Amino acid sequence: MRTLFFAASLLTLAGCNRYADFTLPAAGGNAVDYRWQASEKPVLARSEAWDRVDALNPSVVRGSDGRLFNFYSGFDGKTWHTGLATSSDGLAWAKQGKVLSPDPGTWQGDYIAANGSALLVNGEYFYWYQAGAMGQTRIGLARSRDGRTWRKEAGPVLELGPRGAWDEVSLGDPDVIAVDGQYYLYYLGQDRARRQRLGVARSSDGVTWTKLRANPVLELGDLGRFDERGLGEPSVWRNDGYWMLYTGRDAREYRRMGLAYSRDGVSWRKLSSPVIAGEQEWNGKVVCDASVLVEEGKLRVWFGGGDVAHPAERLNGQIGYGELIRR
Repeated sequence: MRTLFFAASLLTLAGCNRYADFTLPAAGGNAVDYRWQASEKPVLARSEAWDRVDALNPSVVRGSDGRLFNFYSGFDGKTWHTGLATSSDGLAWAKQGKVLSPDPGTWQGDYIAANGSALLVNGEYFYWYQAGAMGQTRIGLARSRDGRTWRKEAGPVLELGPRGAWDEVSLGDPDVIAVDGQYYLYYLGQDRARRQRLGVARSSDGVTWTKLRANPVLELGDLGRFDERGLGEPSVWRNDGYWMLYTGRDAREYRRMGLAYSRDGVSWRKLSSPVIAGEQEWNGKVVCDASVLVEEGKLRVWFGGGDVAHPAERLNGQIGYGELIRR
């Protein structure tokens, strides 16, 4: 969804952050080649409601009742909200309405409570999401038993970095995975030069996070590359090593998705292919926001697409479906 945050106040509470050196548990295997195959039409479209301008940023999990729950972001022209859609097959979705919105008058402001990452933890949904005013967003956490009624943490669970840090201006695009009893949160950070790169933090409970001291873990691409202007929207999974689908922005503000591989979740190697671009009119300028689910030997991917090249919103965004197939 959003990959540009305009510079705002640089005042932060550096003491709220913890830092450490760590890696994820070692994962064997080697990088393999994948090819991309996607459906021609969106599987979740905009509607004449709170998601009438953009429907983007899916986060798909298998629910406690066996159905797929899709916590996605909708933009009404002023505010980003989180909505819920459910499905038995991941292709035909039934919208359940808006389930999470900002809280004006709090740290969340009135602009966004969306662009998040969901996990089902002991029968409870955890949802880490992006919140705040345009120009300075941080990461919050909400929890729910049914995916519809949520309890929010009172403050952000991941704060801005100190002055001069790579993530001093804004945080966004959280993606959380659980490995061996620990949670790892990959996220976008922006500095005062408007560079957008990816870092990681670790937690034992999903609430209190320790940032990697050596962040960022993924840097901008070289001049002329599809990710030369910005990185965002990581989606990480473990399968013979660690894999990441991420969004890259080029000089035209076109967005495409790239693939990276790691053995420890910290040292990443970008792969030259596939670079996933839109092939249809509805996603011809934007392909972004991957949500990956590994099921029955398949790498299932839900993603956002749009036909307007813009760094933030009003993309005519809709949600598509594809698969990464091993060659």
